[in-house]
This record gives sequence, C-alpha cells and structure tokens, in this order.
Amino acid sequence: MAENLRPVVEITAVGKEVEIEATGLSIGDQVEQEWIQLLGISYDPNNDLIEILVEGLDHLIPKPREVWIDHGPGGLASMQVVGADDVRQIVRLREPLMLPYSGPA
Repeated sequence: MAENLRPVVEITAVGKEVEIEATGLSIGDQVEQEWIQLLGISYDPNNDLIEILVEGLDHLIPKPREVWIDHGPGGLASMQVVGADDVRQIVRLREPLMLPYSGPA
C-alpha cells in the first residue's frame, strides 16, 4: 500500500503535455498516449489508486508499489509508477509547443 503518497503532484503539472508508456514482461513496451494535454494527476488513498486524467482518457494505476518523481526546472518532468502487477508506467511531461502568432499580414 502507498501510504506516503499525497495528491500534491496535480497542482504542478496541469496544462502540460503528457506521454504515458507502460512496460513489463507480460505486456512488452507500449505507448498508451502520445503527447496529449494533461488535465490532472491524483492519488486516491481510499482505493489505493493513481489517476492520470488526459483529454479523452482516464488512465488508472491500481495499487502502486513504487512511485518515482523527477523534477526539472519547469516543475514535474516525469513520474514512474510500478503497480502491483509489476507493470512500470512511465509518465513524461513537457510544456506545450507555443507556435508564433500568425495574425493578419
């Protein structure tokens, strides 16, 4: 059980883009989502569940055993979660690409 997890991650990452990769002996290496807007990350202690909300997807990681957080200069850079099924979920974050203004000429 992950008693030490707290939902503090969600406030530092909202608005970033996220890529979610799952890797493990039973499933191989799979990219679940590629660079889509992150809506939030939270931990539910009642259900022992990490929830990653992105556009059109509610990615759930039940019974996390290990959680690793990597902070960069812009806040949360990545997060790695090992679930009870030994599947490693790798969540990479980046700032959205800002295109230059191309208004009326």
